[in-house]
Amino acid sequence: MAVRPRQHIATPAAHSLRRRGHGFTLLEVLVAVAVFVVVGVLALGGYNALVKQSDILAANNARTRAVQNAVHRLVQDFASLEPRPVREPLGESFQPAMRADARSNLLAELTRSGWSNPAGVPRSTLQRVAYRLEEGRLYRDYWHVLDRTLTAPPTSVMLIDRVERVALRFLDANGRWHEQWPPLGYSGPDAPRLRPIAVEITLELEDWGEIRRLVEVAG
Repeated sequence: MAVRPRQHIATPAAHSLRRRGHGFTLLEVLVAVAVFVVVGVLALGGYNALVKQSDILAANNARTRAVQNAVHRLVQDFASLEPRPVREPLGESFQPAMRADARSNLLAELTRSGWSNPAGVPRSTLQRVAYRLEEGRLYRDYWHVLDRTLTAPPTSVMLIDRVERVALRFLDANGRWHEQWPPLGYSGPDAPRLRPIAVEITLELEDWGEIRRLVEVAG
């Protein structure tokens, strides 16, 4: 009796095994590459969005610090106003302890106390400072001596930009507000040393809007 050879039945699993043995087809490679590209584009887009949000947050934090520093500096200077006139750079006349005029780019010039001296430099603890607004930037100028000469230029520091308006008002001892100091028309003997009892500071920024502070002058 003849024995018939055993026939092998081709199953789907066996067919798949044979295909793996011959490697990937071109279609499979193209599909894999396309999936990889799509995933890469999505990942890159997410990374770029994260970096952009981080930059925006850092810029907002820097702006907040700049605004806080500018307001703090203004408040500190006006609160520390001292009745100390300074000599004019030319001549024998004196400038008032504080002078301010809303019609000028020079917002205010004043003598303040509390100038720290950590290095122990032989100088006064009083400081002459000035505020001016130029092209949307608020500057603070200060001099190293009170009675300066023309050869002693100020040191200028830009406090904040994107400033639309800075307004100052001064309250006298009679409860009247003035936009100029010494008050317009006042010529008393104490005019060079005259100080307001309070200063209202209005700072208007492009991005923050209006910031207002009422500062009580010490003493």
